[in-house]
Amino acid sequence: MSLKPAPPKGTRDFLPAEMQRRKYIFGEIESVFKKYGFLPLETPSFEMLSTLTGKYGEEGDQLMFRILNSGNFLEEVSNQDLTEGYKKVSPKIAEKALRYDLTIPFARVVATRQQDISLPFRRYQIQPVWRADRPQKGRYREFYQCDADIVGSDALTLEAELSALYVEVFQRLKIPQVQVHLNNRKILAGIAEYCGEADRLIDMTIALDKLDKIGQDGVRKELEAKGFGSDFIEKLFSIDVLFHSETQKSGQALLSDMKSILSGSATGLKGIEEFEAVLNYLEALSPDSLSQIQVDFTLARGLNYYTGMIFEVKTTAVKMGSIGGGGRYDNLTGTFGLKGISGVGISFGADRIYDVMEELNAFPDSLDSPVKVCIANFGASSRKENLKLLSLLRQKGIPAEYFPDDKKLPKQIEYALKKNIPWMILQGEAEIEKDGVELKNLNKTEQVFCSLSDLVNVLQ
Repeated sequence: MSLKPAPPKGTRDFLPAEMQRRKYIFGEIESVFKKYGFLPLETPSFEMLSTLTGKYGEEGDQLMFRILNSGNFLEEVSNQDLTEGYKKVSPKIAEKALRYDLTIPFARVVATRQQDISLPFRRYQIQPVWRADRPQKGRYREFYQCDADIVGSDALTLEAELSALYVEVFQRLKIPQVQVHLNNRKILAGIAEYCGEADRLIDMTIALDKLDKIGQDGVRKELEAKGFGSDFIEKLFSIDVLFHSETQKSGQALLSDMKSILSGSATGLKGIEEFEAVLNYLEALSPDSLSQIQVDFTLARGLNYYTGMIFEVKTTAVKMGSIGGGGRYDNLTGTFGLKGISGVGISFGADRIYDVMEELNAFPDSLDSPVKVCIANFGASSRKENLKLLSLLRQKGIPAEYFPDDKKLPKQIEYALKKNIPWMILQGEAEIEKDGVELKNLNKTEQVFCSLSDLVNVLQ
């Protein structure tokens, strides 16, 4: 029995109507990127495995799609390697992997092409990434990221700009109830220090990052499984402003409360100072954006390379995970030999944004009709005139097509309706003699005679 072909799990095909909507999302995001001074960049779909590993934490390393070496990829593998497990074998059979995100490849470009760019360097990138995750709603193995990063400056005004950029994009896309959650990794480091485990920041943040998925009880169990003692856990959960933030308080008030708790941590206080500065700059840059900013001390962002302010965007309008995220990374290019270069960036999860907009029916109706008019086929006697008219419409910027086959008119109309084409032009011998056409509005089932001289103006 033949197998029914299907795309791999966690991937999707996109038909023309879906592509129109996806391109709309990309276009709106790209237009705001350009408005904020970002320049386009592209990188290969795969990188050397050594470039990617060690940058995302152990969980991220496990989720990379590795590419087997060409030829006999097992020739370098010994029996001893096999007994030691995949970590020993993987680098020997796969030297390359599909990119996991766009930030690490960008850092590689900055480090290796520094003579070709001017710092601070603003770039945007819209390309697919791959993760060997378990497919579920809103989580795919192949998906697009739309990134904007600035490297070569540690100015906190950049975090304010990126916060405003997030708000503007989602306003353009008309996605309601969007909140940009902000935190600072230094505050998390201060919390770890306050609770008595300063050197276990990464383990703590990995557990906190799962709070939305597993709840407080789940985080407790996760911390216990990682070997945290009961004193640490109880002290962590006693921080009222951490797990029970009073949302009616202003961001500055929440920061003030946390400042009192972390008064003994220089690192934590530095994080609060940076956070306060970002909110002050945002108030000057885009005061209307402040209503969509949420101070969220539980926000951790699982990626290890973040060092300062971190972002995550959510909407409560639908049940969906984050639709954007990012943060400050102080020495990401240092892993590639270029030290002392700070950067900050954000990413839009285009596939999740698509799912949110589809569920909310938030796409403009105009996207469903990329072709504006279809010229009916009345056979050989009128074909040349039909094609001349087709050429004229296209020259005037009107998306048009000519029905290619000699079929009865109802079939041609049925075709146009399925494609959501709003207009049908009937130009047979009788209309050619009158130097005009019958213009049929398929949405209203109305039909009028229109001279050729007036046709373009009517359609435009």
